[in-house]
Amino acid sequence: MNPVILSIIFIPILEIYLFIKIGSQIGAFNTILLIFITAFIGIYYAKYEGLNTIRSGFLQIVKNQTPAYEIISGAAIAFAAILLILPGFATDFLGFLLIFPLTRRLIFGNISNKFKKDEQKNNFIDGEYEDIEDDNDRKI
Repeated sequence: MNPVILSIIFIPILEIYLFIKIGSQIGAFNTILLIFITAFIGIYYAKYEGLNTIRSGFLQIVKNQTPAYEIISGAAIAFAAILLILPGFATDFLGFLLIFPLTRRLIFGNISNKFKKDEQKNNFIDGEYEDIEDDNDRKI
């Protein structure tokens, strides 16, 4: 089957299972409160990390470098914010993994390194030149 269809089916089943298990341990009210707290903390931290990523991207542009990691990181932060808004513990866990810079670097570091290697390969100037002699036999 298609992985997207499988995830649409199995993610809600996993979330319901985790709601039941955690709710039976800490109570229904505390479970609901925990869902709201993780959503608020996650959205605030996503905003903070998103602004840091934008700042880092502009610094890369000022240095005349491709902000490949920053673009990938910004997309990951946006996806993590969506996961944190969705109620559930599994989506919150995955969202927090994507928001923290250390885990994001571990997950997406290889992709940005590939872009930097490609950028270094094409770092040359191609052109033609012509010697022009002056009346005083000086080359200009």
